[in-house]
Amino acid sequence: QLWKAAELGVTKAKEFGISLVSIRNSSHCGALGVYLYPALDAGQISMIFTNGPAVMPAVGGNSPLLSTSPIAAGIPSKKPMIIDLSTSAVARGKIAAAAKSGGSIPEGWAVNEKGESITDAQAALKGMLAPLGGAKGFALGLMVEALSAGISGGSLSTAVPDMFRSDDDVKPQSISHTVITIDPSDLGDSASYDDFNLITHQIRESGGRVPGEKRVHPMKIDNHEISLADAVIADLNSWSTKLDIEVFA
Repeated sequence: QLWKAAELGVTKAKEFGISLVSIRNSSHCGALGVYLYPALDAGQISMIFTNGPAVMPAVGGNSPLLSTSPIAAGIPSKKPMIIDLSTSAVARGKIAAAAKSGGSIPEGWAVNEKGESITDAQAALKGMLAPLGGAKGFALGLMVEALSAGISGGSLSTAVPDMFRSDDDVKPQSISHTVITIDPSDLGDSASYDDFNLITHQIRESGGRVPGEKRVHPMKIDNHEISLADAVIADLNSWSTKLDIEVFA
C-alpha cells in the first residue's frame, strides 16, 4: 500500500508540483525510509509519516498516547539525503532485538507508569518509550499523529493493536500513513538541486556524514549482507521448519 502511495504521489507531484496521499487501515510497513525512493528516483522530495500502537506518553503522563511516530524525508541530492527517525527516544525494533537476546537497554529509552527508567528489554516492550528530547519529541509525535491518522480518518494510536502483545498480534492493525511529495523542478530551474548538492558537500567538508549515504537502494540490492542476531535466526528457522522450506545456516 505505502509503496503504491509513494508512486501515486510522484505522479501527482509531476502534475501539480506537490501532492499528499494518505492511507488508513494499513499495517506495519517496516523501515519508513524505503518508501522515499520512488520520489528520489524522480528527483523529488518526499516526506512520510506513520502512526502505530501507542507506546509513548506525554511528558509527565502515565499512559501511552502516541506511537513511536516515525518521520522519513528524502532530499534528491546527487547522493540522496535520507532522514529516517522515530520521535521516541529509540525505535521499538531496537528494544525488540535486545529482548530476543535477553539483553538490557540504556537508561532513558523506556519508562514505566511512574516515569521511572526501565533497562530490562523484555519489560520495556510492555512499558512505554520516552519521547525523543522530552517535550520536543512528544510535540513532533503529535504532528505525526495528526498528519497520519488525523488526515486519513484512521485509527488513533491508542486504538491500534500492538503486535508485540500476544493477545493483539492476530488483529488487523489499522495503521495510517501519509506521503507528501514535492517536485523542485516545478519551481522553474535547477537551483534547488545545486543547493542540495552544496549542502551534502558542506557536510562532508566539515567532517560529518550525510544522513542516508550508506543506504542501499531497495531495488538494487544484490549481494549485500546484513548481520542477524542468533535469536532472530532461531525464529526464522522455526518458521522455515513449520512452512517446510529451507532453513538458514
